[in-house]
This record gives sequence, structure tokens and C-alpha cells, in this order.
Amino acid sequence: MHQGSGILSTRQRRLAWLGFLLAALQAPVSAWLVSDESWLFSVCVALMVATVIIADDAARRRPADTAGD
Repeated sequence: MHQGSGILSTRQRRLAWLGFLLAALQAPVSAWLVSDESWLFSVCVALMVATVIIADDAARRRPADTAGD
């Protein structure tokens, strides 16, 4: 049984993980440095990128369609 391909290429997947980590690390730092609630934007961006990574994982775990069956 073959695994399906995800919606992201390998390079895009690495960049998504990097973006997620940077946004997740930037949120507490900006919350500490800035007095307003603009750090919530970093949390929202990290959650959106995490959603794309989870969707890519789900697509990769789904069995690939076979044309011969």
C-alpha cells in the first residue's frame, strides 16, 4: 500500500515548520517586550501554519489512489 503525497513539497514543508517555530517563539518575546496585545497576531499566524502542516500530514497518511485497481 502506497502513501499519498501531501499538499506541500519537502522544501515547503521544511519552510512551514521553520515559520511555525519562528512565529511560536516570537509571540512570548513580543508579549514581554510590547505592552499591547499585538503578540496575538503571532499566535494566530502560528496556528494557521500549524493547520497547514496538520492537513499535509493527513494527506500524506491517506493511501494513494491506484489506477490499476
